[in-house]
Amino acid sequence: MFTAGYLNQWGSIESTFIADARFLIEHWPHPKWQPLWYAGTRFDYVYPPALRYATAGLSMLFHLEPVRAYHLYTALFYALGIAGVYALVWVGTHSRGSAWAAAISSALVSPSFLFLGNLRRDSPWHAPQRLHVLVSYGEGPHMTAIALLPIALAFAWLAMERRRAAHAALAAIFCAAVVSNNFYGATALAVFYALLIFSFAITRGPASMAAPAAAIPLAAYGLTAFWLTPSYIRVTANNMRYVSDPARNAWSIPAAIAAAVLFAVGAWVLARNRPARTWGLFVAGGILFFTVDVLGNYFFHFVVTGVPLRWVPELDLVLIFGAVIVLRRLWTRRTLLARAAVILIAAAALFSAKDYVGNAWRLFEPRTDARARAEYRISDWLWRNLAGARVKASGSVRFWLDAWHDVAQLGGGSDQGLINGAAYEASYQIDHAPKADVSVLWMQCLGVDAVYAARPNSEEVYKELRYPEKFAGVLPVLFDDGQGNVIYKIPRRYPVRARVVETARFNALARSGAILDADRLRQYADVVEHGPDSMVSLTRESPETIRLRAHLDAGQSIIIQESYDPAWRAWSGTTPLPIRRDMLGLMRIDPPPGDQTIVLRFMTPLENRLGMALTLITIACLVYFWSAGHTGEPQPAS
Repeated sequence: MFTAGYLNQWGSIESTFIADARFLIEHWPHPKWQPLWYAGTRFDYVYPPALRYATAGLSMLFHLEPVRAYHLYTALFYALGIAGVYALVWVGTHSRGSAWAAAISSALVSPSFLFLGNLRRDSPWHAPQRLHVLVSYGEGPHMTAIALLPIALAFAWLAMERRRAAHAALAAIFCAAVVSNNFYGATALAVFYALLIFSFAITRGPASMAAPAAAIPLAAYGLTAFWLTPSYIRVTANNMRYVSDPARNAWSIPAAIAAAVLFAVGAWVLARNRPARTWGLFVAGGILFFTVDVLGNYFFHFVVTGVPLRWVPELDLVLIFGAVIVLRRLWTRRTLLARAAVILIAAAALFSAKDYVGNAWRLFEPRTDARARAEYRISDWLWRNLAGARVKASGSVRFWLDAWHDVAQLGGGSDQGLINGAAYEASYQIDHAPKADVSVLWMQCLGVDAVYAARPNSEEVYKELRYPEKFAGVLPVLFDDGQGNVIYKIPRRYPVRARVVETARFNALARSGAILDADRLRQYADVVEHGPDSMVSLTRESPETIRLRAHLDAGQSIIIQESYDPAWRAWSGTTPLPIRRDMLGLMRIDPPPGDQTIVLRFMTPLENRLGMALTLITIACLVYFWSAGHTGEPQPAS
């Protein structure tokens, strides 16, 4: 993995992170707006910053392709995660034998395979799920976060146990690193951290750890405040409906509450004021949570949030911790039968890893020539022949479309970061509608110039477009490679993604309600495509700067087919112009009549500026507390 280029995993979402890093490199150091995805969205919303900036930084520093830099980064943290498991178990148990057993197990086995038959069969040679999802499905950010998670917990444990400010500072730094890589890892961290606080409070009393327990998450948030803004949290939470499992049983949340109450009661009875049971209580809580969440989802469609099966690596981790506790207790009995049982169980676990150990290198073979793939050829053709156009792509071509070039598309690679639900709704309907008429209307309304269709014989992986033949004979063909990959042209009056429209017609359309059906789409398309005979000149000077030139008569407005965001500002000369959101989530400006040159800029939002100030203050505080922690005397973490 340290040296791997493109793997033979073209259905992998690693394409998202490779494309994101490439875009960042070409628009370094911080493009505020991402114009290529979802008709535009905030760059900060697309994904947490650590992996994208680390990948781009490694690529520029060592002159690597983004794909190589991404694999280098994720491989480094995959290896570090094994050492992190050792560190956490050693801190929690003070047993190097237990720490070695847990670390070796995390490198070789997935105990969840005992229960999850489909996942066991999906993993080649029973490779540990943590490695399998990294290589096959592109779960690099999540696996990086889970690698950092035990290190963060180890320092948090030390901060609560020894009450040194330096430990609390390091815990906050690693917690921030977890969150800055992936939200599934961040959610797992929240669960584990809550269990850690609960375990200390039950077994050692809340007063013993209250200060560091509160200081660590506060400092961690301070370190991430420059990007983890309130609107970021709101947008991500709102978009979870696009990436969550919809098959939730009505009893999922009540069952989760009942399990938590039973655990709390059991902990109070069995572990109250017993410091020796802190680690055992922490591990038991982790086993309960992730077993209920993951296995409950697998067998009974239990869902509280997200996609629980993505937490299989966390389930593996807590099952390993639990197994090590049981084996250690058996071993310390010093009876022949107990130690024989430990040896047999350990041998069976290691034996289950023999196929993986014997075939580990084959997980990365065969590597492929990206230029021979449809994903590359479609991206390259669009970049060369339709520069500046917006495309509706689907499947693995959509995932990889921006891995090599800047090609604007209606979809994107990170649905949780979109701000315009119309882009998602349009993509879904285009992919699933059996006829072309409504699909074409959606694309005309959202400024799409071409649509990619993968026929059954295409090597595109997913075939998201269910009826690719619907465009044949309806739309002109721009590209057909004879291998099942076709690009059709969408008829649009002007190629630019801006229109002069009649204000009264547009207002009347807006007053009649949201656009949800073909008739309303047709009316919108008619206003946009059959309006005044006045073409807008649009120049994108940077991701966050657009320049428009147009002539407007009285009673006319401009629609920019780019997602609306309140951080956009517009000026005609020095005169500010209000920007409004239209019924498709696009931008509308009502300038005065005459020849107009209008500049739109995406400005850094106030919440980000305040967050940056908070981050700088937090860094200063951590430096101070770090210094205090090295004076030779224990200092309170607060």
